Amino acid sequence: MEQVGPVISRYGLEEQGFKNLDMVRWNYAAPHLVEEAIRRHEAHLCADGALIARTGHHTGRSPNDKFIVDDELSHDTVAWGDVNRPIAEAQFDAVHQRLLNHLQEREVYVQDCHAGADRELRLPVRVITENAWHSLFARNMFIQPNPQELRDFQPGFTVIHAPRFHADPEREGTNSEVCILISFKKKLVLIGGTSYAGEIKKSIFSVLNYVLPGHDVLPMHCSVNVGPAGDSAVFFGLSGTGKTTLSADARRTLVGDDEHGWGANGLFNFEGGCYAKVIKLSAEAEPEIYATTQRFGTIMENVMMDMDSRAVDLDDGSLTENTRASYPLDFIPNASESGTAPHPNNIIMLTCDAFGVLPPVARLTPEQAMYHFLSGYTARVAGTERGVKEPQATFSTCFGAPFMPRHPTVYANLLREQMNQHAASCWLVNTGWSGGPYGTGERMPIKHTRAMIHAILDGSLDQGEFIPDPFFGLQVPLTCNGVPDDVLIPRNAWQDGTAYDAKARELASMFEANFAQYADFVDDTVRRIAIRP
Repeated sequence: MEQVGPVISRYGLEEQGFKNLDMVRWNYAAPHLVEEAIRRHEAHLCADGALIARTGHHTGRSPNDKFIVDDELSHDTVAWGDVNRPIAEAQFDAVHQRLLNHLQEREVYVQDCHAGADRELRLPVRVITENAWHSLFARNMFIQPNPQELRDFQPGFTVIHAPRFHADPEREGTNSEVCILISFKKKLVLIGGTSYAGEIKKSIFSVLNYVLPGHDVLPMHCSVNVGPAGDSAVFFGLSGTGKTTLSADARRTLVGDDEHGWGANGLFNFEGGCYAKVIKLSAEAEPEIYATTQRFGTIMENVMMDMDSRAVDLDDGSLTENTRASYPLDFIPNASESGTAPHPNNIIMLTCDAFGVLPPVARLTPEQAMYHFLSGYTARVAGTERGVKEPQATFSTCFGAPFMPRHPTVYANLLREQMNQHAASCWLVNTGWSGGPYGTGERMPIKHTRAMIHAILDGSLDQGEFIPDPFFGLQVPLTCNGVPDDVLIPRNAWQDGTAYDAKARELASMFEANFAQYADFVDDTVRRIAIRP
């Protein structure tokens, strides 16, 4: 096989079972990969310089096609169920061998990277792809080693991504022709049948979520930023809650927007890039992120473009509402160079409550933080998914259930231990509806949410007067700079207080029903927390 590239690892692909490859292109930088993607008709260049790629039928993750190998390493340590589906070693090996055969006599692209900015904990990751633009995605999203590290690079985990390969469900036990298979024992991820690039980064996130708790490190689906005085903040939140938007603050240094660890040395980013949703992105509301869509080196997935002028339309969701931009972290002007931060002063759990009953901001005890971390609540609204006509409560434990191989209480206990050890404050911030549910009330203005975040981070909110919420037991502030007082107490924002009470009881009952699955796995201090005090 012919091998080219600026730096080629001494640990070759032959040692990983690859044979008869046509061409191996190692560690190409962005300009070369963009040229390759255009040469191979994989993508187009837009007028402002970003690469426009389409992912075909799969415009998001395929959670029903993800499996973990059930072997002696994982059998008693993975929380098996609807999220973590088992697959037999023999079936994984069959897919692996066919995938190796599929790649024979083909060009492949290799990126040797690191996952984890903490040098003591980072994971060497090799990403092997059959598309140049997916190799650029891996280069954008992970941390780049220096040339000497690349020469001596030996992967701690390898991802093989081949969209044109299809699994055989009848023979290999997969759910469809798409496969995302993880073997912790073999340190290998196999991805086939989908071009959605997010599968690459989320598979390694799942790997770190399995590995790091064994080192007393809490892996988190969160963003992190740091203030001028060195005060750091963690932002948890599911898609649509504002995690990326609210952490991108020109007054603070962005450590990362999606995946981090919290260990003995403090916080550290898993990634070297961002993967932001860009549907209806506003230059006024999100200037730092918007600017990345006009830069060479950014990949924009499923964003519509006029093929004559090459102008993009970020408001057009014809292909999907899940349009994305992948770009290196240093495209954000105030991004951290180290990817690390001190232990957090504040933890902010973001939720988008479409029922309009949760307070816009509330203070949590460590036990309440554990409760809401295990709950991972947000709500879907009508129009975002087929068949959703009324707001629907969504509970995704640890704010990232699809990526958590271990039992949720493993992560929740680590969170409480870290909070207690480092005296971190925790807050629940509702970026959803106020004055009524979706369809009646109004979405919380982002300027009000930003004012609450600023008051949390500068310490002023913690100094004011609080009252308990009558339904959810949270401590609610009576005043906040930049926010009208009647907004802070959710019942006061409703015209009909009786209707508010009924809707609040409805959501509280949903919380209680969801948490029943964890009641036997938490101690009395958490079990005794009732949503209704």
